[in-house]
Order: sequence, then C-alpha cells, then structure tokens
Amino acid sequence: MSADGSGMSLSRPSRPPSRAPAGRRVVILGLARQGTALARWLVRQGAEVTVSDLQPAERLQGFLQTLEGLPIRYALGGHPLSLLEGCDLLCLSGGVPLGIPIVQEAIRRGIPLANDAQLFLERCVGWTAGITGSSGKTTTTALAGEMCRAAGFRTWVGGNIGQPLIEFVEEIGPEDRVVLELSSFQLEIMTVSPHVAAVLNITPNHLDRHGTMEAYIAAKQRILDFQDVEDIAVLGYDDPNARGLAAAVRGRLRFFSREREVARGAFLRGGTLFLRLGDEAWPICRVEEVRLRGRHNLGNLLAAAVVAGSLGADLGAIREVATSFSGVPHRLELVREVRGVRYVNDSIATTPERVRAALEAFEEPLVLLAGGRDKHLPWEETAREIARRVRVLIAFGEMGDRVVEAVQAARAAMGPAALEQVERVSTLEEAVALAARLARPGEVVLLSPGGTSYDAYRDFEERGNHFRALVEALA
Repeated sequence: MSADGSGMSLSRPSRPPSRAPAGRRVVILGLARQGTALARWLVRQGAEVTVSDLQPAERLQGFLQTLEGLPIRYALGGHPLSLLEGCDLLCLSGGVPLGIPIVQEAIRRGIPLANDAQLFLERCVGWTAGITGSSGKTTTTALAGEMCRAAGFRTWVGGNIGQPLIEFVEEIGPEDRVVLELSSFQLEIMTVSPHVAAVLNITPNHLDRHGTMEAYIAAKQRILDFQDVEDIAVLGYDDPNARGLAAAVRGRLRFFSREREVARGAFLRGGTLFLRLGDEAWPICRVEEVRLRGRHNLGNLLAAAVVAGSLGADLGAIREVATSFSGVPHRLELVREVRGVRYVNDSIATTPERVRAALEAFEEPLVLLAGGRDKHLPWEETAREIARRVRVLIAFGEMGDRVVEAVQAARAAMGPAALEQVERVSTLEEAVALAARLARPGEVVLLSPGGTSYDAYRDFEERGNHFRALVEALA
C-alpha cells in the first residue's frame, strides 16, 4: 500500500529516444567528479572523448589517474576554441559557467550542450526524483533515498550527493527508484525533467554565477519545465519563490509546509508531521521523535516524505527513517566533545541564510566560526542573528572582514546583545585553536561559514574534513 493508504499506482511517462554516443565527438569541460565519471561512461559507449580543464596537469593528478589507460585526449590549462572543431556535443561539469567564450561560441555554432545529469535522465528506465533548492537539498535527497530503501525498493542516490550515476545507468532496472540532487548549475542547460521534481526553496545564492535572482529562479524552474501531466511537482509552500513556481507545474502539484496545512503533500500540525497524498492525512511521527536537529530539518523531512511517498514508499518506511535518520556529514554534524565543549561541523553553510538556520538549531551559547569566500549576498539579517545568539564570533578567510563589519554594525544598532567578543584570524586552523581557548564548558563551537570554501579549499567537504581533523587533534 502506498504512503497515502490508497494503494494508488504510479503512471510512467514516456521518455523521448536519445541519440547514442557511439562515434560522436564529445568535449567535456571540467575534470572533476562529474567530468571524470562522464568521461569513463562515454568511452565505454564508444564516443571520441576530449577533456579540457583550466587547471594544468600537475594540479589534476588525482583525477587523471582515475582515467589512466583510457583513449581520452586532453587540453589542460585552458579551453581553446579549437576544441569545437568537429565537436558533436559539449558537456559541462557543474563548475563551468555558461558565459565563458568556448561555451558561448558553441551556442553560436549550434553545438548542443549537456551534462552528466541530462544524459542520465535521458537514458534511465527507473523511477526518478530530482531535488533542488538553495538549501536543504542534500539532506532531503538522503532522506528520500533512505525512505525508498526502507520501503524495499532498489534505490540509487546521486547527482550532487555521492557519486554521479551516469556510470551505472545501464544497471538500473525499470522498478528501481532513483533520487538525484540537482543544482542550478546543472539545471540551467537541462532539457529533461525527473518524474518527481522538488523545489525546496529559492533564496539569494550563486548570484556571482547567475547574475540576477530572476536568472537563478529560472534555472531552478527548469526542473519542472519538461515534466508532463502524469509527473509530480513538489514545492516548498513556506518559501514565496518556490511556491510561486506553481503556475509552471504541468503535472500533479504537491506542497510541503511547516506553517500551514496543505491539501496535498506534507505538513506540521500540533507537533505532529502529517502526509496526505490522497484524501486522508496520515501521521508520520511527533516532532520530538525526529533525531535531526533544527527546525529547518523538519521542512527537509516533510519534503522527503512527499518525494518518497510519490515514488511509492509506504508510510511505515517513511516513519522509520523520520525517527532514525541522524544527518549527513558537514551538515550540523557533531564531531566530538572536548572538555565539555561540543564541536559541530556545518561546512555546507555557504550562504548567510544557512548560517541563520544553523544558529536556530541551538539553545546553547555559541562560538561561531564564519568566513570563507564572499558570494556577494546580503549579510544584514544574519549579522543581527549572530549578535543576538552568538557569544563569540571568530571570522576567518577572505571575507572575514566583511563578516566582522556587518556584525559590529548590527551589534551597535541593537544595543545589548549576546555577542561578547569578535575576533579576526586568517585561517580555519587559527580559528579552531582560538575557539578551543575561548569556549566554555556547555557551549558549542559551530563551524557555519556563510561563504564558499574556494579561498582555501577545493570544496566545502574538504573544508569540513579539515575542521574534523583539527578538532580530533585537540588535546
């Protein structure tokens, strides 16, 4: 029986046939996780593959080793326009923007663009769900995947979380469930949608890439644009930009909300999480039974319940995961407790909004480590929240001065506040060492940067792993 208790069956939409890669000349821009996975798959399909990256070979040895022995051409240290001669398909890794000269020239010449997610969805015969949003998509993807597994489905979880699934597309069967995390970077060139498409929220993020909120919203909307009437759209009701996409939905519409009861979807009522995909609302669990910390994670849990339920997961499986799932690495992850101080890794927080969500998850006094590289997002509201909730702020990285200035201005305007001390250091290593000296028993040292990691690390995971190592090394 399905999650709504009705026993309703899913209806599979048809996929247009896609041209096989065999014999095609494919250029991949970006030799990273997505690029290497796509290169291996394309070679197996018989394509002529060229990989280009802006980095020189000596900085790409780890990725190059994974492709050793394969018949791949390389153009490293730049993206020469000569790569487009005879090119049948240009594939972009997630970090490659559309505005660079080689991509613009490919568009001018009419060379089609794709990425690993596009090629995967074109060929996947299983039931697919795609989840996007400015925040929460990794946790929601992991939750929905676990719910489908608990329901007994052979389940694949990938996209921006874990391993790109293009390498496994031939192994996926027609009754398998696939849950993908999809970023705006991937979506902005995609021309195929998953059977179940979820937009959790759309708040200012990646404006350095997309330029305007309108362009960013349009990129997120593309997850819905190629659905048909039998598909399902899941939107975050509490976020105006996500809710506003309802007019673009072509199939069946479902919402999730922490603030109000919705006609179809999932909601919070009287301390209980409910799921209603049919006529009746079914209780999932009580709020106090949820192990994930933070009110924002109740929204992620509600969204996952709708996605998994829409893929056929039963209520018992959804309830089992809702009451047992404890989190994803680098997302409010407890590293360890040292001398009565708990150290929490929230390296995924690359926007001011995510910092606010992290602060709301704690009642204990906080020592906050914030910084990284600036994404040119507004800090005023988060600065006020830091002044209100944090005892010690330690700013680090390229944007440390901006964080300090915003918080000092907020503190001056507010009058009395919780914030007692503001420190500025250069590196995360210095920040952890200072936090260890300043934190008191019963407090939480929280790494929730609010900026990207690119001033010092390859990605937020490398930054979070370094934080873990620094904490583990404390006496």
